[in-house]
Amino acid sequence: MPDWLRTTLLIVGVLALLVVLVIGYVMWRYRIPPRGLIAMGGAALYLISPIDIAPEMVLGPLGLVDDAGVIAAVALFVYKLVKARRILADGGVDVSRLGRRTPRRDPDPS
Repeated sequence: MPDWLRTTLLIVGVLALLVVLVIGYVMWRYRIPPRGLIAMGGAALYLISPIDIAPEMVLGPLGLVDDAGVIAAVALFVYKLVKARRILADGGVDVSRLGRRTPRRDPDPS
């Protein structure tokens, strides 16, 4: 394997590890639910994909409006998720158990 390829793969691997660590830290620090991370990942994929609703090549700077809209929508979505979670936690709800299914217990076993 050529040295340049080995170096490139090493750099990509280190960057991928850093991204995973940052995502884990953000999930832990701000208590972002997985659906918020999925939304952020989808927005990132949309931003780097060559397919666009309003292409920059045709519309010039106006083509960035859809990208800004996607970023704004995802930021608002994640903000509302974090805010709702914080309100529930302040109200005394155990937010560590939210989203997990627990087996239903029969109140009257007889």
